[in-house]
Amino acid sequence: MSRRSQKAPVLGRLPVTAAALAVAAHIVPAGTWLPELRRQVFPALAGLGDPGHIALTFDDGPDPDSTPCFLDTLDRLATRATFFVLGESLLRHPELGRDIIRRGHELAVHGWTHSRPWLPAPSRDIRAVARAAAAVRDISGTGPRWYRPPYGILTGGRWLAAARSGLRPVLWSAWGRDWTADATPDSVLRTVRRDLRGGGTVLLHDTDRAAEPGCWRATLAMLPDLVDGCRSAGLTVGPLAEHGVRPGAAAGPLRHGTWLPSTPFCAPFSR
Repeated sequence: MSRRSQKAPVLGRLPVTAAALAVAAHIVPAGTWLPELRRQVFPALAGLGDPGHIALTFDDGPDPDSTPCFLDTLDRLATRATFFVLGESLLRHPELGRDIIRRGHELAVHGWTHSRPWLPAPSRDIRAVARAAAAVRDISGTGPRWYRPPYGILTGGRWLAAARSGLRPVLWSAWGRDWTADATPDSVLRTVRRDLRGGGTVLLHDTDRAAEPGCWRATLAMLPDLVDGCRSAGLTVGPLAEHGVRPGAAAGPLRHGTWLPSTPFCAPFSR
């Protein structure tokens, strides 16, 4: 066999190897979705910040059918939050985005649409995140700081897109699983408090646009108990801008030895 014929099979494998590397670059960073890996290795990505503070965040809005209810409830609770918005929804409802800002809350980038990143498409990711960041900037008057991708899946392309737009990726340390058909105020609060500690970031949803119809009502109903429970434990609640997220952060202890005391659940607030 000639030297030329011996090299042919190796050369033939190069396109396959390149494709495998591209897929790995796309998929491997998404492993940060795993909660324990995120908390232990990437605490800033888990949203761990000031041990005396809880960051309250909402995804998937703005939605004129539900977001105003959350804004009214947060007003009554004297609490501010960070809203991770979709660019296409913000474009359709700019006045609602302005109302979020007027009430003292923070807008952040969730993406342009609520899509799943099945295939590598870094150019698409860069365009989508940049477009959403520009929409937030136009509404708020300042550049956004934070980025949380749909489903919390930070692929290689989405990491690059965030970096290109000057955004800092932040996922969560506790969530309520409030997107399901069987979500109740009790189940959402119980799921949040299972993982939440001082310095944590809570993920909730202010809309059912990417979830089961009407599930946001369970989240709305449990908000007073969540905020009151945090305050009873000696913790303040607010947006990511006040959370002090830093690379070496770790979840703090509870301040008074009691976490989210059981209280009667409130019925959904009427507008």
